[in-house]
Amino acid sequence: MEQDDARRIPVLIAVGEICDRPEIDIDGLDSIALMLAAMREAEAELGARVLDRLEWLGVEDQISFPNPAPQDDLAALLPRPPLRAVKTFEASGDGPLQLINDAANLIGRGEIQLAAVVGAEALRTAAKRAQADMAAGRTPPKSSGTEVAAALAGPLARKYGLLTPIDVYPLYENATRAAWGQSLAEGQHETAQIWSAFSTVAAANPYAWMRRAVSPDDIAEVNANNRMVSFPYTKLMVANASVNMGAAVIVASLAMAQDLGVPEDRLIYVGAGAAAHEDEDFLKRDSFARSASLEATVTAALERNALTPGDIDHVELYSCFPCVPKMARRVLNWPLDRPASVYGGLTFGGGPIGNCMMHAAAQMVRKLRREGEHGLIVANGGYATHSHSLLFTRRPVRAGTFPQDYNVQAEADRRRGDAPELLEDYEGEGVIETFTIPFDRNGVPRHATLVARAPDGARFLAHVPQDDGAMLAFLMAEEGQPVGSSGQAVRVQDRIVWRR
Repeated sequence: MEQDDARRIPVLIAVGEICDRPEIDIDGLDSIALMLAAMREAEAELGARVLDRLEWLGVEDQISFPNPAPQDDLAALLPRPPLRAVKTFEASGDGPLQLINDAANLIGRGEIQLAAVVGAEALRTAAKRAQADMAAGRTPPKSSGTEVAAALAGPLARKYGLLTPIDVYPLYENATRAAWGQSLAEGQHETAQIWSAFSTVAAANPYAWMRRAVSPDDIAEVNANNRMVSFPYTKLMVANASVNMGAAVIVASLAMAQDLGVPEDRLIYVGAGAAAHEDEDFLKRDSFARSASLEATVTAALERNALTPGDIDHVELYSCFPCVPKMARRVLNWPLDRPASVYGGLTFGGGPIGNCMMHAAAQMVRKLRREGEHGLIVANGGYATHSHSLLFTRRPVRAGTFPQDYNVQAEADRRRGDAPELLEDYEGEGVIETFTIPFDRNGVPRHATLVARAPDGARFLAHVPQDDGAMLAFLMAEEGQPVGSSGQAVRVQDRIVWRR
């Protein structure tokens, strides 16, 4: 291979992770300190000095300690600041893959030879410090995932209680279950099988936050230790954001890796990736039973690397809530009895807001060094809004693969139907499209929010109050399928309420 070609082929040469568990939570590291620690771990794994040679630094944004430019603060702590430091637009689960793809493109253009991508969240520490601030009469910053998401909710979503991911993602779960012809028991069984496998992976991962294997029955059973959070999701089915975790990946040109003396069997090549998105307003989606952007990115990533689903040895299917890996595994035809994660998923491996796929990337590198040839990571951001799929591989990638335009938005748009008109004050007959039921900490449903369709196909929202026990029971019944059932939308004070 010519030297110029080797200078334009991106490879992953080192990874580092940290789980910060101080005896006193308030003494934990903040996000920047976690990032620096993860980068030092990556350098130590490599066994060569690189943090003083970085040309580009990509930082996944964080919310734990609000900061407009975390990349600059981190760069200032390095032995020599890199020439360029950037961060993602927001803390979003697709960000780590975007950063790795961006670094690969810069190497493919010959602009850089050595880069680091890194991220961290310290929500556990931030929560304890916020409690201390409140006790002292100080107002803490909005730093929890719930607070940040709720602050961004639109007026109509806010009016009907669709404020946070735990309110919104069940809309996809209940819609996909109906579209796939599953009973409630069948849908819960699928989730429990996937999540139990996640826990087994996490139990063997020294960098996972919760290292204990959990049976499928324990995932699905509702009890005092595994309460219903938002129907049909139990606590053990949702992301665990109360963590202090950081991860870093060092990306280099093949020529730089050779100069550093990295053995061939330690190199993982970056394959071609693909990214697309849905409308930022989740109420303006064409359907809650599928994600055109997810389908487009998974399919394009396979095609661009000349692979079929059967060629993939390992996957990481983003797992903030079960509906996402369920949709992804259907695109890939990924068997239920094969793990859908290499790091343990967001419940057990740890779900640090936007940086979870950096941990997945680190573990995918380690996994491929041990076994297999191809690993596919499927990342998700927002409310099933952003999708980015990226291949890691042991097979040498040819020169000229990078730079690549990873935007496949046109294909996602082609796959997507038109979003229905959204009505704010509809009254009359309707059909349930999907629904969500948030629970309080005592295991009691707080209300239900329905997404419904008028006879002309227009979409509207409707409220089911907590005291309408019959309707709530109908929505959560083991038998029958509420999606597709008819009812009446009536005005009660300032909201539209659903009546059967």
